[in-house]
Amino acid sequence: MQTLLVKLIKAYQVGISAHTPPTCRYQPTCSHYTQTAIERFGSWRGLLMGGARILRCNPLVRGGFDPVPTRFQLRRTQKTRNGG
Repeated sequence: MQTLLVKLIKAYQVGISAHTPPTCRYQPTCSHYTQTAIERFGSWRGLLMGGARILRCNPLVRGGFDPVPTRFQLRRTQKTRNGG
């Protein structure tokens, strides 16, 4: 299941996302975030983290650098770009 999900995300990145203008509020993008979360935490937890990230992506959010955390969590990583 994990391999299938990662392949579907990569197909989206190459087939759809590559042909649309960049509009992401976060770095890394939500698809890359979800892919990494699936690889790191497994299918279900990775999908939960990716879904939570997509729900956070709205006009009221500042966005910015938000890497996949090393431990499972659904909230945004609190570190800044400078490590503080």
